Amino acid sequence: MDVSLLTSLWVALPLLSSPVIYLIGRLTVRRTPHKANPAGWLAVAALAIDAILLALTVDANNKGIATAFKFGDVVMRADGISFVLGGSAVLLGLLVTIFSLQYMAGEEGEEKYYALLTAMIGTIVGLGCTRDLFNLWVWFEAMAITSYMLVAFYREQPASLEAGIKYLVQSAVGSTLVLLGIALVFASTGSLDLDHIMLVTQSGSTLLLAAGALFLIGFGVKAALVPMHTWLPDAHSMAPSGISAMLSGVVIEAGLVALLRVMGAISGSSLAWGWLLLGFGLLNMTLGNLLALRQTQVKRLLAFSSISHVGYMLVGLGLAVTYGLHDGAAGAFFHLITHALMKGLAFLAVGALMYGLYLANHKHDALMVDDLNGASKRYPLAVFGLSIAVLGLGGLPPLAGFMSKWQIFVAGAEAQSTAALVIVIYMALNSVLSLGYYAPLVNRMYRKEPSPVILTGKRIGWQISLPLVLLTAAVILLGVYPTALSWLTDTAATSLLALFGAI
Repeated sequence: MDVSLLTSLWVALPLLSSPVIYLIGRLTVRRTPHKANPAGWLAVAALAIDAILLALTVDANNKGIATAFKFGDVVMRADGISFVLGGSAVLLGLLVTIFSLQYMAGEEGEEKYYALLTAMIGTIVGLGCTRDLFNLWVWFEAMAITSYMLVAFYREQPASLEAGIKYLVQSAVGSTLVLLGIALVFASTGSLDLDHIMLVTQSGSTLLLAAGALFLIGFGVKAALVPMHTWLPDAHSMAPSGISAMLSGVVIEAGLVALLRVMGAISGSSLAWGWLLLGFGLLNMTLGNLLALRQTQVKRLLAFSSISHVGYMLVGLGLAVTYGLHDGAAGAFFHLITHALMKGLAFLAVGALMYGLYLANHKHDALMVDDLNGASKRYPLAVFGLSIAVLGLGGLPPLAGFMSKWQIFVAGAEAQSTAALVIVIYMALNSVLSLGYYAPLVNRMYRKEPSPVILTGKRIGWQISLPLVLLTAAVILLGVYPTALSWLTDTAATSLLALFGAI
């Protein structure tokens, strides 16, 4: 198969399948109301095929074949960063869709859920491959629109609508600022092509500095950079658990990748952008950990944890840009992947518990920390998965989270700089601090007597259990064998350093 066609199909298939999933699901519900909605299985099939297309595209790229295609005047090209982001979106999205087969069964608007989820995955893949500013904004907005609707999917619940409106307003403001930044870049360079902008950009341009500030705020909202993070805990806690996994595991990382693309193009090889990434990284990890410590609702705790983990990624990226460290960028991208796996596992495990305790009893109550008391006695698989996820997020060896953080630590030592060493030590202390809210969760699930809600919980099915097993295995295996993804993270690191003129 022609590689350009292969790459275009990888990008286009989720978007093309989305309306088909909706129409078939909707027609089935109207004609046979009591028949199971086929939308979920159609989404599983579409994403499984897209995963195969992803594997073929990556294989072609590894053989040195250009993975690019042109649609009119729009050029799309997949590089290492595209594969990290797009691959995480497709694979995690496939597992979330399988999980949702039981979790969302019988919900009103089930076909809308799967159509929007599939479309959101397609927009993330497209965002990772775009090569010009305007289309980057278009993909970014398309991703935002689908995620708004999914956050507010339980529209009969006031808190869900409130979370969706908060997310919508803040993201809309951010998108407007991004559009203004694009106008300033065009006024300064006369181009929207990211590669051309990088060639003509000169450090110190007032217009580009102003554009950089607008991009930082605009994309920073979606990437949950402090203080642009305030939408995140409400959105993550009120969305369906599968969508919480996608928001935390992929969507905020998509905002970060979009920010990196534009910052690399307008940086003019200035080291100031690297220090900016480091500063936000330290701020994110500190505030995220401190806010998570006081949470009593499990999904809000995990949401604040995501803010912290964006900080670890930013530190790795900042070390790479500031000191030209390949290992810093590779560690950051490895942590992006491991975070997608661990946080995806955590939210899906919590979702499994919510299903057994509440949804199966036709309730939409929030899962509280106290509800987890003694949960291992009735839900051993979900509790084991959640334990592996949170201990990995806390950096406990030999799990995947420890190995990705360790690679960033090593990069900081390679810098041979006092400032870098202080930053790495501070990062390590924050990792230890995070165990202050992860470890008590594990303790109460195994050592306390079952809470009343646990005793009345219902069983969970294989559709929910299978993704938990696969994600748990991935978190453990990547911890034991972290070099399994070195080929991917090294390629992404090379792409990032090229963006910022560090190689």
